[in-house]
Amino acid sequence: MNLATWIVTALLALVFTVSGVAKSTMSRDRLIATGQTGIAPFPMPVVRVVAVCELFAVVGLFAPWLTGTARYLTPTAAVCLGVVMMGAATAHASLKEPGPVAANLLILTGCAFVAAARFAALS
Repeated sequence: MNLATWIVTALLALVFTVSGVAKSTMSRDRLIATGQTGIAPFPMPVVRVVAVCELFAVVGLFAPWLTGTARYLTPTAAVCLGVVMMGAATAHASLKEPGPVAANLLILTGCAFVAAARFAALS
């Protein structure tokens, strides 16, 4: 189970690193052109803040668990990224984009898996 948790954590870290870097550096038009259409309903300052939060959460997925310091932050980061995915799924649903909604729900499932596994390991 621990190996599966690390694999899903690594995949989540990859997805959110790419997303966070893109949203923090690209223009609105470029983001939409590259497939990040879920940002359309939101002003760019909100998109930038979410991007920075995603990047901090990526660190939170690994650092606390690896160092043994404040380990509760790892599942908390996974929960927070799950909340971001719920918002993304809602945005894509409002744009009537079923493919991205399905992708968001898959990522949300990964977040829930990591959160549940890490919270269980705290006990």
